[in-house]
Amino acid sequence: MATKIRLQRNGRKSYAFYSIVIADARAPRDGRFTEKIGTYNPNTNPATVDLNFERALYWVMCGAQPTDTVRNILSREGVYMKKHLMGGVAKGAFDEATAEARFNAWKENKEAGLAALRTKEEEAKKADVKARLEAEKKINEEIAKKVAEKKAAEAAAKAEAEAAANAEEAPAAEEATEAPAEA
Repeated sequence: MATKIRLQRNGRKSYAFYSIVIADARAPRDGRFTEKIGTYNPNTNPATVDLNFERALYWVMCGAQPTDTVRNILSREGVYMKKHLMGGVAKGAFDEATAEARFNAWKENKEAGLAALRTKEEEAKKADVKARLEAEKKINEEIAKKVAEKKAAEAAAKAEAEAAANAEEAPAAEEATEAPAEA
């Protein structure tokens, strides 16, 4: 029986997520499978992979052929690195403890790289938020200047109107006071 490790599609239209399954090569994509060894969700950033590492390693060691996408997933998760190290142990190149130490060192290095990438993305987000805030502050300052200028112009116009009204009232009041004095 030709055994494949492949993705089985789930989810709705335009929002697919996948199960990683062991299936006969002749079975339909979403049909019968032998075993489910994990899930893959490409909709998150970064893509979420939940994998039963031991079972995946077992099936790869048994000769199950993964599809291209699943090969990339298994490689990223370290299944092929572990297989490579187990091959070295079988050939007698090094012992199992050394293989385990090398695998753990590889895994720590990979996790450190991912952590650095996450921190870099978080810093980029913070810088973007800060830049947006600064831009918004500048816009608000410009608006405040325009409002202050408009209020100052309105106050000046109002003062001029009052001064003109007072100027008109003052001569009329003087004429009124002068007229009875003449009589």
